[in-house]
Amino acid sequence: MSNSNIIKQHAEKFKALSNAHRLSLFNRLMTCCAPGTKCSTEEAMKISVGELGEGLDIAPSTLSHHLKELHRAGLVHMQRKGQKVECWVEPGVIRDLSDFFSH
Repeated sequence: MSNSNIIKQHAEKFKALSNAHRLSLFNRLMTCCAPGTKCSTEEAMKISVGELGEGLDIAPSTLSHHLKELHRAGLVHMQRKGQKVECWVEPGVIRDLSDFFSH
């Protein structure tokens, strides 16, 4: 992948994280897999959308919009489990962001 494509991909990620609510959501989700820790996809912290929004004082539709933006940027994974939607950050996403700044 060319350097300009890598820069564009990261610019999309940082654009998604430039919103305070999205950054807060992402921060909650990446707790398990902070740089320097080891956890597998199975161990990654998975939180339902409802639990994730607790205490944020934002409407469910707004929460959904922010999660979709994080998902579109490749920062958050989402999967339906019955009536709930689980969200999580893959460990590789955290490594990728960390590696970007260490070059």
